[in-house]
Amino acid sequence: MKTADNEKEHAKMWYKELFGIGDTAENLETAADGENYEWTDMYVEFAKTAEEEVFPQLAKKFLMVAEIEKHHEERYRALLKNIETAAVFKRGEVKFSECRNCGHIIVGTKAPKVCPVCTHAQSYFEVRAENY
Repeated sequence: MKTADNEKEHAKMWYKELFGIGDTAENLETAADGENYEWTDMYVEFAKTAEEEVFPQLAKKFLMVAEIEKHHEERYRALLKNIETAAVFKRGEVKFSECRNCGHIIVGTKAPKVCPVCTHAQSYFEVRAENY
C-alpha cells in the first residue's frame, strides 16, 4: 500500500509539472469530452472490429459499455452545470449535506463554508444519498 501511494504521488507530481491541473470546471469539461469520445467513437469502433473478427458477444459488450460511458458524460455535464449555476453547495429545496471527512450532517438549503465538527472546507460536503 505504501509503495502504491508513493508511486501515485510521483505520477501526480509529474503530471502537474508537465500539464498542470485545471480547476474543477475545466477538469469536468475535459472528462465529459473524454467520455463523449469513448461512447460515440471508441467503443463503437471496437464493436465494429469485434463483429468483423467474429466476436459478436464482445461486440455487444463494447456497445453496452458505450452506454455506460454515455451516462458518465451526462453525469459530468450535470455536475459542471451545478458549478456554473452555483448549485453545488446551495439548493432550492432542503437537503441533507454530509461532510465526506467526518460524516457530520447538515439539514438545509446550503452547506456551511466550513464543517463545524472537523473544520474541513465546504468542498468536503455532498448531498447525502442513502442507497443501501
